[in-house]
Amino acid sequence: MKLGDFIQQPKGFKAFVPGKFPPVEPFEFSKLTEQLHAKASLLVGKLDGVTQLLPDVDLFIFMYARKEAALSSEIEGTKATMSDAIRAEVEMTSDLPKDVDRILHYIKAMNQGLHRLESLSLSNRLIREVHKTLFEGTGDAPGKTPGEFRTTQNWIGGASPATARFVPPPAPEMRRSLSDWERFLHEKDNITPLIKTALMHVQFETIHPFLDGNGRVGRLLITFYLCHQGILERPVLYISEFFKKHREVYFDLLEGYHNKGEVEPWVNFFLEGVAHVAEGAVATAKKINTLREEDMAKIQAIGGLRAKSGMIVLRKLYELPIVNVRKVEEWTNLSRPAANGLVAALMKEGILVQRNQRTKYGRDFEYKKYLKLFTDETK
Repeated sequence: MKLGDFIQQPKGFKAFVPGKFPPVEPFEFSKLTEQLHAKASLLVGKLDGVTQLLPDVDLFIFMYARKEAALSSEIEGTKATMSDAIRAEVEMTSDLPKDVDRILHYIKAMNQGLHRLESLSLSNRLIREVHKTLFEGTGDAPGKTPGEFRTTQNWIGGASPATARFVPPPAPEMRRSLSDWERFLHEKDNITPLIKTALMHVQFETIHPFLDGNGRVGRLLITFYLCHQGILERPVLYISEFFKKHREVYFDLLEGYHNKGEVEPWVNFFLEGVAHVAEGAVATAKKINTLREEDMAKIQAIGGLRAKSGMIVLRKLYELPIVNVRKVEEWTNLSRPAANGLVAALMKEGILVQRNQRTKYGRDFEYKKYLKLFTDETK
């Protein structure tokens, strides 16, 4: 369907100028889209229900937020990983990639956005705040006007707008398009929330209102919108894993949307992604419960005061699954020798695994079985 026009600009290139959004012509979808939507809706509902049964859903959410932050950043070329971000939180700063701050700021921006939604509707104001948090204080910030919509032309791919793969709307048309987009978020219409989320994301990426960070902000908006619409009670669905796995298809379908008006292929891909990540998260939630019961039994079998301290460490490991002895001391108030002894006991039970080859000082450990539920980059 017609979503806009490529308009010749004074400097010799063509920029895409969106038409009125949503278009006057209503969105129409095939039987296939209906089937994909039904499956995605069912699995999202199942995920929302299953996570309520977790002993501490906040820790589950926190790990998924880290995973989303890492994968969304990796889509844009970030080299740092989820494990790097966890190590940075424990202040294990040796050998960390310089761009790990992208992941840490993404987590901060996500938490900020979800908190702000408690008192502020999803709006252009909110996304400017989130963008500011995403960039301010990072190596990417200089020249990127954190928290401000662009006033100059940007482009995607190529060395200039003349050689770009795609040129988003010039600044005046961008502002008009953003106003349409914001109204669309709150319009009462017949578009189902999951399909509306797909359209919200792809239209935002088409407008590309920031000089940088549009992809990351646009993917944050998916979780924000699902929570804002009440589809999720808690922020437990993150789709960047699917987008990263199918990165080229993701970009091709975004391009097909604004270049050719191919709406349904994008929506179908999005719904497949929602179903995929929801199903995976349901399975992960069940595995966490099983692992927790197994490891609690192992620690109880240790007996004595060490078992009591071990239970404290186990709960903390669900939040921070990469640790050192100093962190265990901090959590338990044990002496250094006692903390070393507890770590040795947890290693003997197969709960902790040493990550590096050091024999005494500077050792770090991971809750490997738990970490592997979220990432395949464990040592």
